[in-house]
Amino acid sequence: MAETGGRIDPLRGLLGVVLGLALVALVGMFLVIGKSLILPIVVAVISVYVLIAASDAVGRLPGCRHLPEWLRRAIVLVLFLLAMMWLGGVMVSTAEQIRPRLPEYQGNITTLAGDLTRLLGFEKLPDWRKIWSDAVGPIRIQQVAGAILGSISAGAGLIFMVVVYAAFLMGERGGFAHKIAVALPGESGAQTSRIVAEINRAISQYLAVKTLVNVILGVISYAVMWFFGVDFALFWAVLIGLLNYIPYVGSFLGVMFPVVLSMAQFGSIQKTLVIALLLTGAQMWVGNALEPRMVGRRVNMSPFVVLVALAVWSAVWGVAGAILAIPLTSIIAIVMGSFVSTRPFAVLLAEDVSVYETVPETVPETAPNSAPS
Repeated sequence: MAETGGRIDPLRGLLGVVLGLALVALVGMFLVIGKSLILPIVVAVISVYVLIAASDAVGRLPGCRHLPEWLRRAIVLVLFLLAMMWLGGVMVSTAEQIRPRLPEYQGNITTLAGDLTRLLGFEKLPDWRKIWSDAVGPIRIQQVAGAILGSISAGAGLIFMVVVYAAFLMGERGGFAHKIAVALPGESGAQTSRIVAEINRAISQYLAVKTLVNVILGVISYAVMWFFGVDFALFWAVLIGLLNYIPYVGSFLGVMFPVVLSMAQFGSIQKTLVIALLLTGAQMWVGNALEPRMVGRRVNMSPFVVLVALAVWSAVWGVAGAILAIPLTSIIAIVMGSFVSTRPFAVLLAEDVSVYETVPETVPETAPNSAPS
């Protein structure tokens, strides 16, 4: 910042703030306008972090320690491709099977509403049925389900693009460190490599463990819904696992969707309550016991920052933005914490600021030297 006669120039500082805010606004507009192009790339990059961590985990298995690195990554990539193809198939088949069941669900909801009004004695109120009709009548399950099915189809297309991008990223990842060294020789390249290595370490560990936790939650939820015969239990279990990436509200949404479907399917309040209690119990056990033990504090962000990041990225990219809110904000915090001029913003984002109290002016050389993805 420029000084005049030993004093800081306030106009220069104000100009810097204005230009910074303008840059943030332009980047935000670009992210919103270019969602269809940028989102698959970002999801692919995030997926590569998980694949790399999975490859390292395979290398620690007793029978796989002597496998070459390229073979481990090839195995993990093939498994990822198969998993994505399976996930896309589940989404498409669910969309095809749920349409014929919509009239039945609508009828069960109407019957359940009548039983509920008689159970509560509301038929004694002369205007209750008219109030119910005016409030709930305009809501059509077919219309709501149509919007949801459209989102499912769009998600299947996104999965295809993510698979293609992730495959090429895994293939080119080995030479990325050399590209940085050639493009940014000297200290700039070394600092960039350290920043990307720190991002690799923090994000890959968080995503790998979080993914394992979500898989466990999905398996438990599938067992509950399969036992009670809930329609499309496999799809709802996958959805519960994906929504659990969203902090705070993801657990609520993951339980709400299959519970609402079970109510429309069975038309029974008692059965719906049992399913809701079991699914909620699984969420509470994972969220309060399993996840803190496995995930811990692998991302250093305050709860308030997590909520703000969730709101911002949801406004930018919808549900996909909510799922990616934590890793994307963590990347921004790591980058800002690597430069003296932006380190105060990283401190404001952090929950534990002690890691910044002893940080020198440059990022230490002890960061892992793993190549960026």
